[in-house]
Amino acid sequence: MSETARTPTVAPVQALVIQIVLALGGFAIGTGEFVLMGLMPNVAADLGVTEPQVGHLISAYALGVVVGAPILAILGARFCHKYLLIALMAFYALGNLASAVAGHYGMLLGFRFIAGLPHGTYFGVAALVAASLVPVNQRAKAVSRVMIGLTLALLIGNPLATVMGQNLEWRYAFAFVGLIALITAIAVYRVVPVNQQEERRSPMAEIRAFGRREIWYPLAIGAIGFSGMFCVFSYLAPTLLEVTHVSEGWIPVGLFVFGLGGFVGNILGGWIFDRLRFRGVGGLLAWAAVMLALYPMATDNLWLLLAMCFLVALMVGLGPALQTHLMDVAEGAQTLAAASHHAAFNVANALGPWLGGMAIGAGFGWESTGFVGAATALAGLLIFVMAWRQLATTGAQQPT
Repeated sequence: MSETARTPTVAPVQALVIQIVLALGGFAIGTGEFVLMGLMPNVAADLGVTEPQVGHLISAYALGVVVGAPILAILGARFCHKYLLIALMAFYALGNLASAVAGHYGMLLGFRFIAGLPHGTYFGVAALVAASLVPVNQRAKAVSRVMIGLTLALLIGNPLATVMGQNLEWRYAFAFVGLIALITAIAVYRVVPVNQQEERRSPMAEIRAFGRREIWYPLAIGAIGFSGMFCVFSYLAPTLLEVTHVSEGWIPVGLFVFGLGGFVGNILGGWIFDRLRFRGVGGLLAWAAVMLALYPMATDNLWLLLAMCFLVALMVGLGPALQTHLMDVAEGAQTLAAASHHAAFNVANALGPWLGGMAIGAGFGWESTGFVGAATALAGLLIFVMAWRQLATTGAQQPT
């Protein structure tokens, strides 16, 4: 697609307002996804279960994302993007409000699965809407602005929800998320226009177009290459306590620095892809592999570790870069591919901690998560090379 093939459908200021509204939905989803991590003891005590069982609630949500992303994307392929976004946010609000009033553990487990279902499809469709409102050479920047909501959830939303749950009750945290989701649905209705030019396809047409290798390569990069960051992030707290030998008070600081790196990386990822296109993905993967390999060497010094957390988290820039690349190669399956992108990242969220746990369990130490992460980033880089050759061979997109 050439940069002159399409002109923006709205004024730049209106496009920015729409991006902010869509980011608000991302803020709600990001807060809802990770809120239980700060409230495990509270939920466990209230429901009479163990903290590992509360961890299963997080897994149930992630499973909902992986299951819901392709299914809802297929079912919503023929619907107007504006009204699909409203329905998805209303669905998300319902899942979290239901979680707030769950009477027992089994009920909450089911509601967390339900709450995860619209996650991937919302982000996928929101990215398509944001990209459609700006010139082609600014699409990745627009997508990164939508994803800012997710990174702000790590910086602000989750700490706020944790404080709310600790000082009031954990149920208020889910009610808070549900309220933000409802506000987003109303705001989308008010400010997002109906795009008469958007392509709508039948579910079967999306499924047929989805089978191309050009689509599956970036999804594999996200699922494998990105898992290294989650490997390090998931075990940061015990690394600080057992290797760096600092007090528990430094754990929120480490998480905040990681979130700050993700915030900056998200912006950089959009900027890099708008200028380097798909080659920017390779550069981000190479950066990630080097930083993750250096991470174990910094774990015995607090300040070096915090700096390395920031540098590792910059690989969040892979998110908007891969999302925008999928828009270039997923012709005929835009909605399904965009939603599956977020399902792939949830696979990474499961794969990274699992591989890291195996290394730690084998006796390689907490710092080994960096080496494991570097290996997954290199695996992602290998997939990138395969994708690059595929694009160069087919001419699906000039890898420039």
